[in-house]
Amino acid sequence: MSDEIKTKVGIKLEEEMIFKCDLGTMKVKDCYIDETNKDEVDMLGPNPSRMLGLAILGCLSASFIFCLKKRVLSLDDLKAIAEVTLARNEKGFLRVKKIDVNIDTIIKDPDARKRAEQCKKMFENYCTVTQSVRDGIKVEVNLNF
Repeated sequence: MSDEIKTKVGIKLEEEMIFKCDLGTMKVKDCYIDETNKDEVDMLGPNPSRMLGLAILGCLSASFIFCLKKRVLSLDDLKAIAEVTLARNEKGFLRVKKIDVNIDTIIKDPDARKRAEQCKKMFENYCTVTQSVRDGIKVEVNLNF
């Protein structure tokens, strides 16, 4: 692939199992990844499994809306939920086993529904994150100390 786009993100340990996000040139007031395994209400931010679910939701929703816009349609409301299922693999390590996604929107106009059906058949192909996860992502790790 000759048209590569690289984005750098980083994290820094803030305190035990809580990491502050560095999104490069994108400035976000506060973003934390929390792996403390505390009760959800006591966590400072999402854990990586939740972040993955959110990334998939955001990408799929944006791909669907983009497709609708190409067909001169717009949405007033869209809600999406991802259920991330974690389970132990054969070696006993916890892994993301499945992510179930539900995207809900209301389209009442019959002509608009027909055009939305066309998008329904293809929008997933345009979601960078979902298709990358499905295909498997090459990950190279360097640990320096």
